[in-house]
Amino acid sequence: MEILIEKAMMKDAVQLTDIMKAAFDVEAQKWLTGDEQISDFNIQPPGYDSLQMTKYMIQELDYYKVIYKNEIAGGIIVTISGKSYGRIDRIFIRPDLQGCGIGSAAITFIENHYPYVKAWELETSARQINNHHFYEKTGFQLSFKTDEEYCYEKRNGPSKQDLMDSQFENFDMGNTEFYKVNMAESSFSNSSLSKAHFSNCNLSHSKFQNINLQKTLFTDLNLSESRFMQVTLSGVQFAETNLRGGENPISFHGCNLEGSIITNCCMKNAEISESNISGMKINGIPVEELLRVYEQIK
Repeated sequence: MEILIEKAMMKDAVQLTDIMKAAFDVEAQKWLTGDEQISDFNIQPPGYDSLQMTKYMIQELDYYKVIYKNEIAGGIIVTISGKSYGRIDRIFIRPDLQGCGIGSAAITFIENHYPYVKAWELETSARQINNHHFYEKTGFQLSFKTDEEYCYEKRNGPSKQDLMDSQFENFDMGNTEFYKVNMAESSFSNSSLSKAHFSNCNLSHSKFQNINLQKTLFTDLNLSESRFMQVTLSGVQFAETNLRGGENPISFHGCNLEGSIITNCCMKNAEISESNISGMKINGIPVEELLRVYEQIK
């Protein structure tokens, strides 16, 4: 087959976004049938149709374009954790080219390109029966499943050690790797986790207190119903982030948002009250003038 796999470039972003959208929309039409409105983020992952999300993934992740007969036919996106563990975040092939072996070739390329990776993992929708057969055919084994999601793993040799209730003090654990480790109710204090990489981890109900997270990257996180108090966010950027309230609206109380910039955002039904809005502008128009005109008309 005339297949090439190369690192994606920013100039490929528009085409890759279009192909990803087409591929995942076809899957949605196939598996999300009926009148009920079903959201399945494994079939249509957040930002799958967003150009900005594609640009982010090209910049921050290992994003490869799949070329078939000199044309981009799809992509495969992976995250490498440490030196030994990898995750296939997304793989998508143009709908008219699926079933031609292109996806299998992409996975083979990734495995050969990262020969030091001991274990690969991925998730797919419980609804996508064709994906289950595809991944099992390429050597992945089912490791966990729910009514909504199937998790697969492919590894080179098992490894398991139990250190429950252990204590480590004054240990040098630089460049240590943790994979499929149960650290529930563990505690870290007076420790350096600088440049640590957390991927596909369950940190629900955790507490972060007196932590230096300067220049940290937060992406693909579920922070619903979390609380941020006494937090400095100077210079922080929010992009392609869902702050929609729904039944539990997001709220800002006693926050200093001076000099903040909000562009290309949906602020439908947003409400600002009892706040200092001096100098605040919407589309270049001072809000104080808008309110003054409103009061005159009123």
